[in-house]
Amino acid sequence: MKSDVFVGVAGNIGVGKTTFTKNIAKHFGWEAFFESVVDNPYLSDFYDNMKRWSFNLQIYFLHHRFQTHIEMSNTQTGAIQDRTIYEDVEIFAKNLHKLKFMSERDWDTYQHLFENMTSFLRKPDVIIYLKATTDTLLTRIKNRSRDFESDIDPEYLHTLNISYDRWIKSITDIPVMVIPTDTFNIFTDKDTLQEIYKEIESRLTITE
Repeated sequence: MKSDVFVGVAGNIGVGKTTFTKNIAKHFGWEAFFESVVDNPYLSDFYDNMKRWSFNLQIYFLHHRFQTHIEMSNTQTGAIQDRTIYEDVEIFAKNLHKLKFMSERDWDTYQHLFENMTSFLRKPDVIIYLKATTDTLLTRIKNRSRDFESDIDPEYLHTLNISYDRWIKSITDIPVMVIPTDTFNIFTDKDTLQEIYKEIESRLTITE
């Protein structure tokens, strides 16, 4: 494989991106980069009042992921990122705008800022999309018991899932690898995990 690999892990809330990212990073010896969730100063307020805090939350995430991209550019052993910067605009901010939780003015400002920031960034060598049904996501969210997610709206989660499927199908400039996770347990399904390792390696192998 190329030495400066950059892999993005995409997927809805609760799908298991963090665990998957840690596992893949350890297997390949890559440096893992994670989104700021537990220490996010806006997340709890956002779930209490989405309309008031949607723009603040999305700007925070955009800033954090842009900073992460800069850090990843300095790695020498390869990097894997838990949630890509593209999901911010294509899934979360866009969905908040459609649901009237983000104003037209804030949406326009956000889009322009996103376009300017990402014009400086390298695209991933591959995006790995972890896919699960809304029922599966709700079960996993309940099991991890984060206070700020306890009252998450199933309909909101479902609309995000629809947006994810639409976005993944629209990607033409970055290779995409889709992994269904409804029946996949990363801790016990060792054969499936080995197949995933092989496919990732195959997609990132340089061919002459």
